[in-house]
Amino acid sequence: MSGWPLRALLTVATETPHRRAISFADWNDCLNLNCFSEEPGESFQTYGPDDGPVAESVFIAGMFVKYGADYAQLCRRIGLTQEAQEVDAAVAKMKQAVLDHGWDGEWFLRAYDAFGNKVGSRQCEEGQIYIEPQGFCTLAGIGRDTGEGLKAMESTRKHLLGEYGIELLSPCYTRYHAQLGEISSYPPGFKENGSIFCHNNPWIVCAEATLGRGNEAFDVYRRICPAYLEDKSEIRETEPYVYAQTVTGRASGNPGHAKNSWLTGTASWTFLSISQYILGIRPDYDGLVADPCVPDDWQDFTVTRRFRGTEYIIHVRRTGEKTLTADGRLLEGNVIPLTEQPVCQVEVTI
Repeated sequence: MSGWPLRALLTVATETPHRRAISFADWNDCLNLNCFSEEPGESFQTYGPDDGPVAESVFIAGMFVKYGADYAQLCRRIGLTQEAQEVDAAVAKMKQAVLDHGWDGEWFLRAYDAFGNKVGSRQCEEGQIYIEPQGFCTLAGIGRDTGEGLKAMESTRKHLLGEYGIELLSPCYTRYHAQLGEISSYPPGFKENGSIFCHNNPWIVCAEATLGRGNEAFDVYRRICPAYLEDKSEIRETEPYVYAQTVTGRASGNPGHAKNSWLTGTASWTFLSISQYILGIRPDYDGLVADPCVPDDWQDFTVTRRFRGTEYIIHVRRTGEKTLTADGRLLEGNVIPLTEQPVCQVEVTI
């Protein structure tokens, strides 16, 4: 286990202060920061020189912090204490690197291109802010205690929030940028060039919930949820029961038009965001976490969750204080411990 590849990845990723390399792309495969397609018809995915330069992703850095911390916790659980300490140190170094080199004053940078230029910065003429690092860096807890996470969420709402969800970037690209690739080849408001890419909207929902902003979390959730768009079907023009990959943004000539239904991972991410972050019921090693983050206008509700052979019936009530009881026993914290009983009655007050 000690030779698992992630250890090498952790080492490589933190050798230089602000750097985490992109190969062809990170999640956004139209942001081709190492592919320099300049001729019509040439593939946007043509890989650049093997010996560099190499672009780097702040979004990946946020994922590194979040999932590196999860990996360290797993290591501690199975007795790999030294490895857990090494991973914790690498995560802390990466978190500081993001704050030092990936923060643009009001939001997180998207990347550094292959020539060392900032992407997703106020210094850019176009594409000044992107959705991905705002969601994942905040979800990872980067800047949670020092205010950067909250600023990133406020900037996201200020610059990217439209009637139909959070747009991928703003302002849209109006000309082709060889150092950015395919993302700048689409018309403004379409696909990766400033549409609402539904897959990454739940990252903002989760990030808002980690900051305790239930109103804002649910506001983003409902803007892309098909059930809330029934009265916009003549605009949306796709199946009313399924998520679309992308919805045209405000910069397009037809905002709100959904495209590529079914072709998206939105549904699974949305289920996670509403169940584990807004309702706040999520699995942990020693039991179920009960940590709701719901809008102010929600009243009492009940969640039933089957987990490791037990049916947990979780009643959430508003009382003005925060408590947790399981089968009448008052608990500290927000974890409902495992039980061998077939049913567990839980009371959560918020």
